[in-house]
Amino acid sequence: MPRATTDRFSRAHQPSPKASSSKTSSSGEASGGGAKNPIFNTERFGQHILKNPAVAQNIVDKANLKPTDRVLEVGPGTGNLTVKILETAKHCTAVEMDPRMAAELTKRVQGKPEQRKLDIIIGDFVKAENLPYFDVCISNTPYQISSPLVFKLLSHRPLFRVAILMFQREFALRLVAQPGTELWSRLSANVQLYAKVDHLFQVAKNNFRPPPNVESSVIRMVPLDPPPPIKFEEFDGLTRIIFSRRNKTIHGNFMAKGVIDMLEKNWKTWCSENNKIIEDDQNMKQRVEEVLTESGYSEQRAAKMAVNDLLKLLSAFHDIGVHFA
Repeated sequence: MPRATTDRFSRAHQPSPKASSSKTSSSGEASGGGAKNPIFNTERFGQHILKNPAVAQNIVDKANLKPTDRVLEVGPGTGNLTVKILETAKHCTAVEMDPRMAAELTKRVQGKPEQRKLDIIIGDFVKAENLPYFDVCISNTPYQISSPLVFKLLSHRPLFRVAILMFQREFALRLVAQPGTELWSRLSANVQLYAKVDHLFQVAKNNFRPPPNVESSVIRMVPLDPPPPIKFEEFDGLTRIIFSRRNKTIHGNFMAKGVIDMLEKNWKTWCSENNKIIEDDQNMKQRVEEVLTESGYSEQRAAKMAVNDLLKLLSAFHDIGVHFA
């Protein structure tokens, strides 16, 4: 799974003198529209303020928090979700990119019992290393980090119990898409290899300030436990090839320029690492075609292949020493 490195990640529970001013944000949209936030320029971080307390409560309710839960919140802004999380959870670690918003969140809980239950980390979540243990993740996600956030969560160990995440509606629908539907994609397959994903509810634009250009949706993501014993880079390498043109035959995608050469190079590397003799008369194109024919997937299309089909195809290639990463 993709790993992030950090060069800008620090804990701060007290606001810096420069960071104090009034603001309100929770996270938001990459494709921001409407008037600018009158207090903070939230567009820099793709943020739109979730202003409806009923929606915030609904998001937290969907997590079914326990009094023993430790929660990770990404993009808390000024804490409209955070304060509701703290009503039930044992502890919350909030990761906020904007120091000004972190300062406002700090002021919001300062001197209250909730202060002892909250840690604020200022920095880029995607670049963060050594995240603390958490049972549940809740995020009103800055939408430009939607995909990196999902895969960072799925690569996190130990596994969390559930994540309740708000995304741009189209992205959310791609996460939950099923084979044979218009939105089934490489993203859908890669995520559903590691997690069960459900669409919970839609959030209209007018619940944010400033209102974004697009609708939002909240999804539930539950990681498979135990996770499949599949190297993500291998599965992703396969889906990158066959979803390059999702309605083209699998054979056609494998015959695209550069694919056979890449697979032959990977195969030679595998042979070298496993002390296998590389025979001069090997024909990689022929070997690939044999795998596709024998597996029955040659004339199939990625648009209609389920995760299990993709795993069977990947296994068939691995059986002859052909790898994708």
